[in-house]
Amino acid sequence: MTRHAPLWGLMLCALAAPLALRPALAQAPAANPLDAIPDKMPFDLPPGTPITLERAQAVVNAVVAECKKHDWKMNAAVVDTEGRLVAFARMDGSQIASITLAQHKARTAAMYRRETKLFESGVQAGMTYLLTLDDVIASRGGIPLVENGRMIGAVGASGGTGSQDEACSKAGAALINK
Repeated sequence: MTRHAPLWGLMLCALAAPLALRPALAQAPAANPLDAIPDKMPFDLPPGTPITLERAQAVVNAVVAECKKHDWKMNAAVVDTEGRLVAFARMDGSQIASITLAQHKARTAAMYRRETKLFESGVQAGMTYLLTLDDVIASRGGIPLVENGRMIGAVGASGGTGSQDEACSKAGAALINK
């Protein structure tokens, strides 16, 4: 047995060497994009004077007009800078559940100062932590209303598909966001 002891030692070294090198040969993990630190604060929209009832109603009317062009039955909501309801319309035949959803989309867009589509895209990309944020709806159709670089409120629409909701909200937001 002692004659073969050096051979066993060489065999063990030959087997252990690839295992020892394995960490060095392994690929480095990909950088997490969430670890990037932006130079500027994203979505830094300072609040402006909250939208008036007259202008909020005009935004709602523009949403409804866009919906009527396509024969889509929707609900439309406009909120102020703090997410409080200012104007609302429920089109005849729209689904009842979308009353709350339209308001929630507008409120989320106002409170987080970004389109709700960004939350939807984030969740679809696997960033499920977004669902843990208070008062978030990860469904497109909520858009901030920005005038002269200041947020004055937000619009939300619901009742169709996400892309239909978004198209109608954008039609209303176009009155303010120029």
